[in-house]
This record gives sequence, structure tokens and C-alpha cells, in this order.
Amino acid sequence: MFDLSGKVAVVTGGNGGIGLGMARGLASAGATIVIAARNLKKSQAAIADLASHGASASAILVDVTQEASVSALFSATLERCGRLDVLVNNAGINIRHPAHELSLAEWHTVIDTNLTSAFMCAKAAYPIFKRGGGGKIINIGSMMSIFGASFAPAYAASKGGIVQLTRSLASAWARDNIQANAVLPGWIDTDLTRDAREQVPGLHENVLRRTPAARWGVINDLSGIAVFLASPASDFITGAAIPVDGGYSIQG
Repeated sequence: MFDLSGKVAVVTGGNGGIGLGMARGLASAGATIVIAARNLKKSQAAIADLASHGASASAILVDVTQEASVSALFSATLERCGRLDVLVNNAGINIRHPAHELSLAEWHTVIDTNLTSAFMCAKAAYPIFKRGGGGKIINIGSMMSIFGASFAPAYAASKGGIVQLTRSLASAWARDNIQANAVLPGWIDTDLTRDAREQVPGLHENVLRRTPAARWGVINDLSGIAVFLASPASDFITGAAIPVDGGYSIQG
């Protein structure tokens, strides 16, 4: 039920953080991994990480904010791997300023990287999935898909948009046997959140206080949900937004 042998998964931003944690999970279930990211050196390190666990992985250079680059990614994936079964839209950034201090250019940078890229990648993957008889889309949202934060208006807007995009894709493509679901990570220990701890006073203490699990997540905490949503086990689950946050979002 959870076997991904023979399947091919593209993971945008899969060379670190949550994306790498998901890639590890998918690889452990037998999937061939395509790491799609801008930093080729970092991607090569991620490939070595996956290969050390016996996984088959390769890297394709992509700028997910550029439509031509996204199109080239999927063409190269088909040329290299011959198929596509899973798309993980994980690429994302955050620029932390309250709304009155956020420039329009910064707003566009975050929205284009986090939300528009997911739309473009899903759109590019759709005809491949349809020809292949189905597919799985896993979009990475956030706790801020549920509630806001004063220091992240563009990020919160992009992640709220991810959930609604996911629901739209799920509704439109269900008859093509394509399931689209969103994962809403909590506070996971990554380079991105380490920056947040430096920029947001008291964040570390608040996370420990509010999280029933009383710890930050680690990237491998996202491995299992990736396998579940990529596998036949979730064939009748679509349009869902699933928190993976140690219980952070259920606290008042």
C-alpha cells in the first residue's frame, strides 16, 4: 500500500529542509527522486545524502519563478526518468517584515516563489499525469495557512493561497485520478526557521511552550506524510490540508 517502487517524484526545493525530509521518505519507499532547485552544489549534497541510503536520485537546475524553466524541468524529467508520478511543491522563501515595512518587490518575490511556482509546476505536470493515468501533488503550506503572523504577511498570504490552490486542483483533476493535498508544517528546525529565531524575539521559547510535543520538528518528521500522500494509501484523499506540527495549531 505504501510501496513507491518504480515511481518518479519531483521535489522542488528538495535539496534541504522540509523538501529533503520528504525526499528521504519517498526514496525510502522506493521512489526515484528528482531534486529540482537553483543551488546545484546544495542539490549534489542532497543527492549524496539520498544515495547513502541506497536511493536513486538526480538533480535538475530550475528557477521555479520562471515558466520556461519550469517547463524545461518537466521535459528533462521525462527525458531522464521516462515518467512522473509525484510532484512535491516545496520551494519557498520568507521575507519577514510587517506589512507597512514590506516593499512591493518583496511581496512579489515571496508570492511568486511560494504560490505562483506551485501553480506553474502543477500545470506543467498535469498533462504528464493525465497521460500516465494519474498522479499525486503534495503542496507545502504552513501553519500560517491557518492563522497569521505580524512579521510575515506575504508568506502567510502565499501559504493561505496554497491551500485554496490545492482545493481547486483537487476538484478539477479528480476525474483524471490526480490527488492534490497540502501539508501544513509547524515549526521545523531548518535554515529558514533558524533565521526566524534570530529575527523574532522569544520565538524559540514560544514554540516550546505552545507545542504539546514540547520540541521543534525535524525534517524527517515530514517523511511519513510524504509517503502516505504519494502512495496508493491516499487514493481517496484529495483537497485535504494536513498539519504536521506536533499539535501547535490546536492550541488556543
